[in-house]
Amino acid sequence: MPEQDNKPKPDTESRRILDRVNHESATGGLSVVERAKGHFSAEDADAADPIEIWGTRIGRFLGLLVLIAMFIWFLSSFFGMV
Repeated sequence: MPEQDNKPKPDTESRRILDRVNHESATGGLSVVERAKGHFSAEDADAADPIEIWGTRIGRFLGLLVLIAMFIWFLSSFFGMV
């Protein structure tokens, strides 16, 4: 009995990979503002756990504040303002 090869064919595997990349890279018509709003409102967190939602929101907000502070620090050191 010939041994069956369960490996996917190269062309079907590459099509599957390309379809996945297209699906993941597609924005779905969302603007940058809508995506940022969804990110900072913790839409990807578990909706059943309010602690996780608020922790995610606080963490992302603090991360944004740190990014802004680092940007201001970089500009001030680059241009010699302070």
